[in-house]
Amino acid sequence: MSSRGYDFYLDKCLLPVAPSKLEISESGLNKVISLIDGGEINLLKCPKLKEIRFDCMIPQVSYPFAARSGTAKPAEYYLGYLEGLKAAKKPFQFIVSRTMPSGKVLFSTDIKVSLESLTVTEAAEQGFDLIFKIKLKQYRDYGLKAIGTASGGQAVLTQERGDSTVTEKPITMGCDVIINGRLYGNSYGDAAGQTRTDYRGKINFINLDGSHAYHVTTPSGQWLGWVTKDSIKVI
Repeated sequence: MSSRGYDFYLDKCLLPVAPSKLEISESGLNKVISLIDGGEINLLKCPKLKEIRFDCMIPQVSYPFAARSGTAKPAEYYLGYLEGLKAAKKPFQFIVSRTMPSGKVLFSTDIKVSLESLTVTEAAEQGFDLIFKIKLKQYRDYGLKAIGTASGGQAVLTQERGDSTVTEKPITMGCDVIINGRLYGNSYGDAAGQTRTDYRGKINFINLDGSHAYHVTTPSGQWLGWVTKDSIKVI
């Protein structure tokens, strides 16, 4: 991870040049129903899956801004890596870490996604460099659950939310917690930040694949960072 600027990860792959623009869109599935008296009500539902779009340059010549400690790889490596993600038909983590020139760690983006499309462009104005146009879509875990009588259960799809292994109050998005531990820049424990003691906050993201699976905010919703399960207690 660099000490300044933006780092974009697709699974374990660090892009050699951070995209100049990132779009994350999220729309709702709310439904408006007309009443007999002519009025309307809005039925609130869970939001649609987030969609993520960005273009990134994959250099084929050496640039001082492209390589971090000599880690940049040939263009065919990145093309093969992304094609492999799509062919694997498995979700992966999309991570953006942000660090100010002063060294202050800002909020991070850490979303489980699928690779929906990859377009590779070669243009004269880009010289030998490639442009990857990437579209990702948020992935939510789900599973099969049998419901009904013992003699004839029915299997239905259910979405897995929160941490189902806890025996006390479950840790879910939106719940209030007491924080006792260090904050980190992403759910994998990178970019260690400040430590909170007996601090009341909220859970707004959960990534159970990460070692620091829970993202916490202030009571008003300002982002703080990622913490381990042992650092929080549901209240």
